[in-house]
Amino acid sequence: MKYRRLGSTALPVSVVGIGTWQFGGEWGRDYDVPEVRAILERAQELGINLLDTAECYGDHVSERLIGEAIEGRREQWFVATKFGHRYLGEFQRDQLWSADDVLRQLDASLEALGTDYVDLYQFHSGKQEAFDDPELWQALAEQVKVGRIRHLGISISKNDDDYQTSRAREVGAEAIQVVYNRLDRTPEQQVFATCQSHDLGVLARVPLASGYLSGKYRPDATFDNASDVRSRHDREGVRRKLEEAERIRNEEVPEGVDMATWALAWCLQHPAVTCVIPGCKDVEQVEANAKAADLDMVRDDHPQAVVGT
Repeated sequence: MKYRRLGSTALPVSVVGIGTWQFGGEWGRDYDVPEVRAILERAQELGINLLDTAECYGDHVSERLIGEAIEGRREQWFVATKFGHRYLGEFQRDQLWSADDVLRQLDASLEALGTDYVDLYQFHSGKQEAFDDPELWQALAEQVKVGRIRHLGISISKNDDDYQTSRAREVGAEAIQVVYNRLDRTPEQQVFATCQSHDLGVLARVPLASGYLSGKYRPDATFDNASDVRSRHDREGVRRKLEEAERIRNEEVPEGVDMATWALAWCLQHPAVTCVIPGCKDVEQVEANAKAADLDMVRDDHPQAVVGT
């Protein structure tokens, strides 16, 4: 595994992390503690140290599973979670952005995770009105002072949201989370430049484009399981993405290289990216994801990123 400094936190995080939306039950299956524990134990053996979860991956379900799975080993993990939403049911959320509401969410997240602090607490895809509330950030700054939050971050909902990115330092945030993958390069237009100039860490979410870059699906694939979030994607848009993924597989992925591993390594070659956070359904996917750290490749549009062991 390789590690990079997460912005001005100066903390070394593995270049491959684990996204845990799937643990909340909205990707077609439910998980139990032994399954999650097996995934995380194997990830740790491979050098992965960053977990990304959220308050609304289930009603704190993902957090609770993680908390039980890493009990007794909390200090060995960099745990990132989020705030601003409340789970109402499958693919249903409401939003709670007042300082009091967010502090209650923090209490609930800490309880679910079985910890007294979170390493990175992220503003979760909120609109500008919520972001511009000074009382919210003042309340969070107080939680940083008392140690319940170590660092603040922003998970931007729009990949071109340079408004929140450029103001991250003003609200005390040190990391940005953004969708970035071979099918969606929007952050390259401005967000990444802002992150680099402000020394903000970058967590690249959805690096496999919701699985479209996994190499598993042909252009005629359909997603009809109502419990799979992809069933809600526009069918024509899905077809276009899968056709482009097929082209990429044939023209860009080296022969003999797993496409999913390649797609993660592709993201990591951008010098702004600190870590990719793909989801993983089982131990085998963790092992495949981890291989991206060792895949040597140089994109035509960016120099090889410097990484440390």
